[in-house]
Amino acid sequence: MSQTAFIHQDLIADSIKGSNKARYQLYQLYSKAMFNVCFRMMNNREDAEDMLQEAFVQAFQKLESFRHESSFGTWLKTITIHACINALNKRKLDLRYIDDLHRFETAEEEPEEALFTTENILDAMNQLPEGGRIVFSLYLLEGYDHGEIAQILNITESTSKTQYMRAKRRVYEIMKQTKSREI
Repeated sequence: MSQTAFIHQDLIADSIKGSNKARYQLYQLYSKAMFNVCFRMMNNREDAEDMLQEAFVQAFQKLESFRHESSFGTWLKTITIHACINALNKRKLDLRYIDDLHRFETAEEEPEEALFTTENILDAMNQLPEGGRIVFSLYLLEGYDHGEIAQILNITESTSKTQYMRAKRRVYEIMKQTKSREI
């Protein structure tokens, strides 16, 4: 077991005992990172804020089940992602997949360095359909592998790989279009 599994152990123990001060400190330590996860999943600030709140409520309710097998941040991130996925499922959002693969059959040009800024990638990612954006975010930004994504979204591993590939191509295309409009 790694040392990171025991980071903030005192705050966690105090939170389990009911200390609101310890809970607030955990919130302060992790809320920004978890908000970013929520925002990438939900694609808007209001829903992200709701999901952040929901994730922390669930985490504090389940805190006694935290076994230090991973870091608290990893455990909380899993709860956060599942809260977002459940909210998306409750809305009965159709995980629409990018079906315009034929657009990308032409040879790709070598991209300009300025094209691949974090801001450009995130802007392009936000324009993806729900399904592609979620797979793209879970794989590239959250570090899940396709097997884990398949389990989380209840899809096949090959569907996850295909959606990631299509989303990546679509992000590149959106960034190229944006760049050509700027010139």
